[in-house]
Amino acid sequence: MIETQAPNRPKSEARDIHKEVLPNGLIVLSEEMHHIRSISLGIWMKTGSRDEVPEVNGISHFIEHMVFKGTKSRTARDIARQVDSIGGNMDAFTGKETICFNIKVLDEHLPVAIDILSDLVLNPLFEAKDITREKGVILEEIKMDEDNPDYLVHEIFTQNFWKDHPLGKPILGTKDTVRSFEQERIMDFYGHRFVPNNMIISAAGNLNHARFMDLIKGRFSGLKPVPNGFHLPTPDITPKIVTRNKKSLEQVQLCMGVPSHPISHEKRYVSYVLNTLLGGGMSSRLFQKVREEQGLVYSIYSDLNPYRDTGCMAIYAGTSLESTPKVVDAVMTEFKELKSDAIPAEELRRAKDQLKGGLMLSLESSTSRMANLARQEMYFDRFFTLDETIDQIESVTAEEITDMANALFSPEKVAITVLGNLDGLKLSREHLVC
Repeated sequence: MIETQAPNRPKSEARDIHKEVLPNGLIVLSEEMHHIRSISLGIWMKTGSRDEVPEVNGISHFIEHMVFKGTKSRTARDIARQVDSIGGNMDAFTGKETICFNIKVLDEHLPVAIDILSDLVLNPLFEAKDITREKGVILEEIKMDEDNPDYLVHEIFTQNFWKDHPLGKPILGTKDTVRSFEQERIMDFYGHRFVPNNMIISAAGNLNHARFMDLIKGRFSGLKPVPNGFHLPTPDITPKIVTRNKKSLEQVQLCMGVPSHPISHEKRYVSYVLNTLLGGGMSSRLFQKVREEQGLVYSIYSDLNPYRDTGCMAIYAGTSLESTPKVVDAVMTEFKELKSDAIPAEELRRAKDQLKGGLMLSLESSTSRMANLARQEMYFDRFFTLDETIDQIESVTAEEITDMANALFSPEKVAITVLGNLDGLKLSREHLVC
């Protein structure tokens, strides 16, 4: 097969990246981008919800909320007002493998931004009255997510896919675990996780690395490292067929998935292209064939969820009860065709260009560059230029995609979760032949 070639492109400039490791183990990264006026700063923990024992499931997310409730020198209102007074945007999130606190400001406000963000992370009060109040907030957040069928079907799928492993547990925790959090337990968990040898500080934008390092050292160099052995064993995968009845839903929610490769796997770019072809946009096979040609769904897509030692490629769809078997069959048909039929050159070219376009557009943002730095350090211990990444995408062949499809799409590996007013709907392994 002759593959159409990508048009010639100018080589991108080398990324101006700096890395220093303080004696206490803290990793500091920066990327100088002098063509913009913003700076994005992130403080990242190298552990997340998958590194919790079951009885404290959700405590990483709880602490992420609590650090905004006040420090030894600032009230919650002070924090909000100071960020607003410099026109900054501050946020935080908890993932399966990380917790991140980040702020984006104009370059002139970097010292203030570092002062605020470091104060939050290093000096939270964890007052008992705030803990009690925040339990109520997070219990409402859990209820809100349970009322969202798209979220709920993914959560049920994940809990069964990585059954009895923290990777399968909800990031928010459960109502019971959240209610159990007390000041002593929170402070103990914080004391073992929020330590310099478990942190990465990354920044990108119009900054000078030497001046940035002076600001960071002033606040973090005095921290003492704490020994840890956070990472739990690789989870086993359970490809179950799960049906959950919820009579209040108008639509049936479907989540189907197969095991895929870890985030640093040598064939990861083949997985990216395969996912894009399958369900990564409006021109993807699933969108065109299941929605546009058959009219069975409004929403259908696939996504990759890679972690440090495992991964999942999942497909979501929302449909009617009577169309559910047809949607499952249509997805299995796409699996079969990807395994048996060579990818046309034009379709492969389009998927690669879609991937490259999304990547290049995202890296125009200082926030994306800051996050990209931290994640590459966390998972690869090195930094890739844009040209390296583009070359990796370009090197993917149609044959590699066929091989990857055959490796991933086996009937015995397919897991499926169905949520809705199911009225006795039954699915068996016979429906998952691919």
